[in-house]
Amino acid sequence: MPKIYFIDVTNRDGVQTAKLGLSKLEKTMMNVYLNEMGVFQSEFGFPTTRHETLYLRANLELAEMGVLQPIRLEGWVRAIPSDVETAFRLLPGIKHLNLSISTSTQMINGKFKGRKQQQDIIHDMTGALDAAKTKGVETVGVNAEDASRTDTEFLIRFGQAAREHGADRLRYCDTLGYDNPFTIYETTKALAENVGLPLEIHCHGDLGMAVANSLAGAKGTIDGGQDTYVNTTVNGVGERAGNADLLAVVLALTKSKQFAEKYQLGQPVALSKSWKIAKFASYAFGLPIPINQPGVGANAFAHASGIHADGVLKDPENYELYGYEELGRGDPVMVETGREIIAGQYSGISGFSHIMGKMEVQFSSREEAAEILELVRYANVEAQKPLVEDELLFIAKYPQIAKKLLTLTPLA
Repeated sequence: MPKIYFIDVTNRDGVQTAKLGLSKLEKTMMNVYLNEMGVFQSEFGFPTTRHETLYLRANLELAEMGVLQPIRLEGWVRAIPSDVETAFRLLPGIKHLNLSISTSTQMINGKFKGRKQQQDIIHDMTGALDAAKTKGVETVGVNAEDASRTDTEFLIRFGQAAREHGADRLRYCDTLGYDNPFTIYETTKALAENVGLPLEIHCHGDLGMAVANSLAGAKGTIDGGQDTYVNTTVNGVGERAGNADLLAVVLALTKSKQFAEKYQLGQPVALSKSWKIAKFASYAFGLPIPINQPGVGANAFAHASGIHADGVLKDPENYELYGYEELGRGDPVMVETGREIIAGQYSGISGFSHIMGKMEVQFSSREEAAEILELVRYANVEAQKPLVEDELLFIAKYPQIAKKLLTLTPLA
């Protein structure tokens, strides 16, 4: 039986969200948390974008050190040979790529304005794929942008050409959230059966069905005989109405009626990390978690009705499909109400040493403390908000990596 894996795209699709973004340190911490949770792959950025270069190199270095293992780090580029060339020039150590190109008639007519036809789309994609293989990439996925508005017969030809040129996966992008669970099931099943490649399922929430479509797309792919790689973002953050939420998809795949009895995950997912990563994403993006968010919303385990309260006190399973403890919730939240010392961009050695001492971090000398403090100051300048404890610990443990993350070299 084929299996289900997760490819999280928070650090690519999530940070493309209008009015939102993450610092390079925050993106790195996101990769750390995704790795801890058991996500198969992180789409960690744009190898062709110069301001990402040092961040991407630093994360690949963390992978070599074993810090970001076993998660795979994959870069997103346009499916044109010049993007592949640029990616390997700026990031020679990249091992995993996804190549993206629009495939729908709407995009061919409305975006390319007659400059490309279907045969040109396939030509560009296969040329980029050949270039990536020549460069020695280990795995490469091919993305059909706006696949849900693309003729299925053309998608099959597109996917078959990708397979013939060595692609490892085909990404089915419901770019505008146009699909519904019935249409995406039929299309992904047909693609799996006729293309012969594992499928990535990439769903947006414009019609409120990103999670449902991800579930149906995964089912269609497996019923068609192929592994499936569901694309998600933490807290569902993404362009316009957002992407399929990581936790909601995991819960749907593992807790919904009869699904897990037939369809299995390819590797374990640590649900106990859910609360931690959701809180960090909320803080880093500056985006409150909706009160009714599955699993991590403030009301996810709140009961007010007399009948519900009585029932859940007698047996939680009366009104809860899963326990809050499973998601890493339940610990008290400590809030300073008296004196508070914060590590910021204007902190001094004394206050900083006090903060790190509370986390049981001791410096061998005043010089070492000053070096770490300087990095913390720069991290605060970039994020424009106080760092969380894990970020402070990361900088103290990996100062040379942190230095790369905090370094930007604009064009002359």
